[in-house]
Amino acid sequence: MRVLKKYPNRRLYDTRTSSYITLTDVKQMVLEGETFEVRDAKTGEEITRSILLQIILEEETGGMPMFTTQMLAQVIRFYGHAMQGMMGSYLEKNLQTFVDLQGRFAEQSKGLYDPKSFTPEMWSQFMTGQAPLMQGLMGNYLEQSKNLFVQMQEKVQEQMQAGALFPGIPGLMPKK
Repeated sequence: MRVLKKYPNRRLYDTRTSSYITLTDVKQMVLEGETFEVRDAKTGEEITRSILLQIILEEETGGMPMFTTQMLAQVIRFYGHAMQGMMGSYLEKNLQTFVDLQGRFAEQSKGLYDPKSFTPEMWSQFMTGQAPLMQGLMGNYLEQSKNLFVQMQEKVQEQMQAGALFPGIPGLMPKK
């Protein structure tokens, strides 16, 4: 695994190349699917998540943000909530389903276009022509997303019936 060290001066050091790198370099590693971990140079603590969150923050504050203010507020509301762990798992599985869907779409449309030469306008025209295919793929995605949500609800019900979700709350104890 590639190890990056973060120094107190906020610089990142790549132990593989023995050189300092930037967040842009780390973003490129993510885009290329490279496995890495970031460690605090002083304490040895693993801090990969905080570096990834910094990259997301930079992306969100520049150009075109992916998340709306309302969506970010909804995510914040789940912190400290009993459903926090399940929501994280749900979002992760949902995103993986979307990535899988995107991969299938790319595979099915291979050879129809050169992705490097596509402008947003060309992409829009291409998608319009692919409407039936996209409807099928999106329908599949939505169905999988719904199934993930139903699984999450069932898990919550099981935990509530077992008294594990809200221990000590009357009426939510296991039935004898």
